[in-house]
Amino acid sequence: MSEILAPWRTLLQRALHRNRSQIFSRYFSLATISEDGFPTNRMVVFRGFLDNSNQVKIITDIRSEKFTHLTNNSSSEICWYFAKTREQFRIKGKITLITEICQDKNLLSEREKVWEKLSINAKEQFYWANPRELLTENPAIIINEIEEKKPISNFCLLLLNPQKVDHLELKGNPQNRCIYELMENNQWLKTMVNP
Repeated sequence: MSEILAPWRTLLQRALHRNRSQIFSRYFSLATISEDGFPTNRMVVFRGFLDNSNQVKIITDIRSEKFTHLTNNSSSEICWYFAKTREQFRIKGKITLITEICQDKNLLSEREKVWEKLSINAKEQFYWANPRELLTENPAIIINEIEEKKPISNFCLLLLNPQKVDHLELKGNPQNRCIYELMENNQWLKTMVNP
């Protein structure tokens, strides 16, 4: 079942299109909440939207800190800045984790599609030693064969389910800022606010 595409999606897709010449426009900051209650930020890569939805696709390794945070608390926010058009999108919501044990066949299929689209270099990172463990001198990275089609077990697809979007256009005088909130009836409420 498809959901109603949010009004902010058109604006975000336009920003992506207008900033496509700048490779860094596909990167954004993802904030999660650590076990001790502090926000933790890192840069991630935009992997597209789940078909016929507003869900933002991101990937991670289940051995990573962000996976641990999201397992304990799925609340998160992304902050995305587009330098060419001078726009910022802050998207707040809950993240769904799609691992190999997911029971939804459609989501498992999506996980496989995302894996297949990754470059060999991106796939190789999932075969590296465990993140955040002490680094040994001259660590040997032994990769016998990288699976092209079937995701490695520690590969995880993240789906950010937006609930609130804050869009700020930093050009013009005054600047424009609009907040979109997902209501209980699955409609988006748009409110223009002061920048």
